[in-house]
Amino acid sequence: MKNKGFNKYGLLAISAVLLLSILAGWSAASLKAPSIHKIKRPVLIEGAMPIEVQNFSKKLKNVKEEKSGNFVFYIGTLDRYPVIVVKTGKGMENAAAATAIAIEKFKPIAIINQGTAGGHDPNLHVSDIVLGKRTVNIGSFKTEIKDENQGIDTTQWKPMDLMASEGSGSSADAEKIRYYDGDKALLVAAEAVKDQYTSGKVVEGTIGSADIWNNEIDRINWFHENYGTSAEEMEGFSEAQIASEYNIPFLDIRVLSNNKTNGGVYNPNTAGPCQDYVYDVVKKYVSTAAKK
Repeated sequence: MKNKGFNKYGLLAISAVLLLSILAGWSAASLKAPSIHKIKRPVLIEGAMPIEVQNFSKKLKNVKEEKSGNFVFYIGTLDRYPVIVVKTGKGMENAAAATAIAIEKFKPIAIINQGTAGGHDPNLHVSDIVLGKRTVNIGSFKTEIKDENQGIDTTQWKPMDLMASEGSGSSADAEKIRYYDGDKALLVAAEAVKDQYTSGKVVEGTIGSADIWNNEIDRINWFHENYGTSAEEMEGFSEAQIASEYNIPFLDIRVLSNNKTNGGVYNPNTAGPCQDYVYDVVKKYVSTAAKK
């Protein structure tokens, strides 16, 4: 009986040891499993209108579509690297909201805003592309104090940098124009493949953004002369601002669909070749910087 008892408890002890060994082995294996920080963070491509996202999203592999509010996300891969295209809708508010949602939801490694724009530089023509070395808000200004019947003079309006002060009232810092610089690694990738774009030339410049469509040539020239704008659109600065708050690399890439300063007639079909070029930029970027 004693031996039988010993065998019984001995078997239980051995079973316990084996179970602990299995659990220990599982724990060790789990520590070696891929952790969340090793999962590739996607590149986010933004476009305001359907014509600015359809061409790119069709190039992705394994695409699935998600919606958040009115924003549409096309989630896929490019050369086996995760890429997400989002249709933000037009305007600064839509663009900022879509960017913040995308950052919180997908944790992108980099953001490229792309699409059409109106020209401010008479040396640029329809189908030319501007790489946003800088983006600037051309809709945030403080007017001069004038009494009734003293008129309106937009050339005397002062910049209003909403990020410079948390208070209201006068502030010298808040009356300086704010620029967001395009990410250097994204610019390098864009420059590296610019010869592959054959519909026009590709140049670095300053892209202005605002919830306004400027048709006054004198006003356009004023922005070009005073703030160095090459083109204008309605989303880029707000996206650059949100990306900066989250410390995520950002670049604005815009194709001229018209240019009133030299008679360039509006052509919405420029959006397609621009997306083809941005696709080449992303391929270059993910083959180098994004995989480090």
